[in-house]
Parts: sequence; C-alpha cells; structure tokens
Amino acid sequence: MPNQKYTDLELFIDGKWRGGSEGKTAEIQNPATHEVIGHLPLATIADLNEALSSTERGFEIWRSIAPARRCAILQKTASLIRERAARIAEILTLEQGKPFAEAKGEVFKAAEIVDWGAQEGRRTYGRTVPSEESIRLYTIQEPVGPVAAFSPWNFPAISPTRKLAGALAAGCSVILKASEQVPGAAVEIVRAFVEAGVPDGAINLIFGDPAQISSHLLESQVIRKLTFTGSVPVGKHLAGLAARNMKTSTMELGGHSPVIICDDVDIDEVVTMSVKGKFRNAGQVCTAPTRFLVQESVSDVFVARFCEVAANIRVGDGFDPATEMGPLLNERRIAAMETLVSDAAAKGARVAIGGKRLHNRGSFFSPTVLTDVPLSADVMNTEPFGPIALINRFNTLDSAVAEANRLPFGLAAYAFTKSIKRSAELSRRIDAGMVAVNGMTVSFAETPFGGIKDSGYGREGGVEGIESYTVKRLIVEQSLEA
Repeated sequence: MPNQKYTDLELFIDGKWRGGSEGKTAEIQNPATHEVIGHLPLATIADLNEALSSTERGFEIWRSIAPARRCAILQKTASLIRERAARIAEILTLEQGKPFAEAKGEVFKAAEIVDWGAQEGRRTYGRTVPSEESIRLYTIQEPVGPVAAFSPWNFPAISPTRKLAGALAAGCSVILKASEQVPGAAVEIVRAFVEAGVPDGAINLIFGDPAQISSHLLESQVIRKLTFTGSVPVGKHLAGLAARNMKTSTMELGGHSPVIICDDVDIDEVVTMSVKGKFRNAGQVCTAPTRFLVQESVSDVFVARFCEVAANIRVGDGFDPATEMGPLLNERRIAAMETLVSDAAAKGARVAIGGKRLHNRGSFFSPTVLTDVPLSADVMNTEPFGPIALINRFNTLDSAVAEANRLPFGLAAYAFTKSIKRSAELSRRIDAGMVAVNGMTVSFAETPFGGIKDSGYGREGGVEGIESYTVKRLIVEQSLEA
C-alpha cells in the first residue's frame, strides 16, 4: 500500500522551482475524502512574462541540440518516469481519485509516449524535389517555435506528457499550463524531464487563472502554437484567440461516443469490454463509450447482462485494492450527474441501475444505466463525462449509423460485429476521428489521436503528432554561373 503522501507544488519558470510572485495559492482536495492535501501557487502576469522570455530563449537552445541528443534526453526521461511510477501514481490517485492500479498504468503509458516521441523526433525529414539542372528544390521540416500547452484534469499524467513529448521531440520549447485541480502528477512529470537534462527554458510549468493565462500567452508574439485538450466551448474560444494571432493549433475536444452492437456477437464478451470501457476512470474519459445502440433481437439480453456486471462494480477510495471505480473529481460533477439522470427520467428514460451518489463523504456516484432514453433527454445530446451508460435499441444498420452520426461531435466511436462486410461498412460510414471495431482502445503512442467536427482538429500522437509541432520550409537554390 502506498504511503499516500502528496507532493510539494511549485511553478517551474526559467529553470527554477518556485511560488508565484504574489504568493497566491489555491487548495487541492482529495476527491475521495474532500480533505485538503496541498496548496498550489498561482502565477501572475509578471510570472507569465518571465515564462515567455524563458521559453523564447529555451527554444533557441533546445532546437540547436542535435536530434540524437534530444532523443537520449527524452529516453532518460521515460526511464525516470518508469522508475518513479509508483510515486507518481500515488500522487495521481490522491488528487484525481482513480484506483491506484489504474493510475500506475497511466504513468507507464505516459513513459511509453515519451519513448516513442524520442525516437520519432529523429525522423523529421525533408525531401528533395526533382527540378531543372540549374535549380535545386528541397524542403526542410523545422520546429514551429514556442508552444502554449493546456492539459485537462482527467488524465493528469498522460495528457501533459503527450504534449510535452510531442513538442520537445520536434525541437520546440513549451509553456505547460496543467490543470489546477490535479497539478501534482504534472509537477512530477516535469521534474523527470528536467532531471533528464532538458535545458532551462525548454519547459516552463505554470498554474493560475486559466482565462488570464490563455489570453496573455496567446496574445504574445513569442508563442507560435497552441495545443489544447478540454471542453468544446473552451476549445472554440481558444481557437478564436489563436486564429486572431495567426497561431497554429491542435484541438482535442469532447465527444459523445456511440457504440453499435450487432446481433451476431458474443454478448458476454462484448458486455465485459463495454462495462470496463464505460466505467474506466469513473466515465471521465473523452473517448468513453456512452451511447450504446444494440440491435433489437439481442437488446434485452445485453441490457440485463450489462446491468448485472455494472451493478457489481466496487466503488471506493482508489487506494483500496478492492476498488474498481473511484470518485468523480468534485461535487460539481456529482451535481451534473444528478441533473442529467433526473432530466432523462422525467422525459421517459428508465433508470435501470444507479443514478445516485454513494457513501457519506467524497464525490462518489453509482455506476448508472439508463435505457430507452429519448433523444430529447439532455444526456443524449451532452457528453455526460461520468459513470452514465445509455442503452437504446435499433432495427436497421442505417438507423444505427444515423444515430451515431447525429451529434456535432466526432471523436471516437465503436462497433461490434463478426461480419467482415458490416465491419467495413461501419468503419467507413461512422463519422468519427477514431473508430474501433470489436475493441475499446483507440489510443496508442504510435497512432494519431483526435477528432473531427466539434471534437476538434489536428492530431496528437503518431507521426502526425510530431509533425503538428513543425513547419515545412521550401529552399530554392539556383546557380549564378554562366
């Protein structure tokens, strides 16, 4: 059992760990107990200006380091993260609530992302374009410049790491604004990068007023790129700020993932995967399967089995080895779940299981299943971002696809069928940036991660993720010889 000791929270600006210049702090609570576990220093405008100057200098230093050397530093970072996985996971569970084993798995995934980025950063190739004998045409791929990176609270290790690894691997410097609600894991991740040899200025870590930070950084001519993971409304606002100042951006926004389940599958097998996917991280996952569309002939069996498995999920403190699902992040998330369930029930949905908060303290909510949910229910149109599964039935594949594509979101989608023909059709017709057939995993270090429509644009991860932090320049060389 971990020691359950939190970490010292600090800003990291221009190679120094310190507090904010005005001494302002915010409380950090453990969502399983509501106990205050730490105090987070908040950056001022003066601190932001120092970070901007630092990242501008850091970019010139970091970009000039040979890719092979950058690779070695990032590989050492990955090794340090693995060595410290238990400690980082302990911090992560304290501040975000997920089961310790799940948190530890997240930390190892973060290390994998750094490792992959380290190697791929050595392959930002240019190309030569065939031309006339007296002209040489070629392109070079270079780092775009200092990056403003905003990461969310639901994956405190993976999300900051994905942004840091991609940007640094490409040769960029980064100002990272991690979540003020779960800062500890990001602090420890940045410590690993710094101790591995990333030079002063190449990474700055700040916390504070999100609106103030985003507007100040994106108005600065120092910042050349924005990468943001979070809600659709905030993403649209930040995308507007970036566009106004001609900065490239990557937007990984919310979803409302459909799951089409055909009548030819093994129900027990699909239920096992579905329940695990839905209630992982208490449903606080942007790619979480949420709208289950089950073919009529197997829908009753699916609902019964799904409810049976979900009702037996053990909900509790993430440090209890028996816990399978931890708390929601805070009381606001509990209120949001209660409102969505109440609205759906009032409009005709059946609350098959759950729908209520649990325990005497902490932000715990029961695994919840709603069936026969009308399209007018808010939860059918708004991403619940919590432990609520919606199960409706369909008759024809056309109607299932129409419902899957109905919303303006298009992040992830899932389908289950034994038919190769159906698999090919669903893969082609479902309108999402990532489609998984007969599985619930859409995130790998070596593959692009991102959505379409209101779920954002650009990609993190994979070759595409490294390229998103680069610009391509054309060089034209002509001979002046007679």
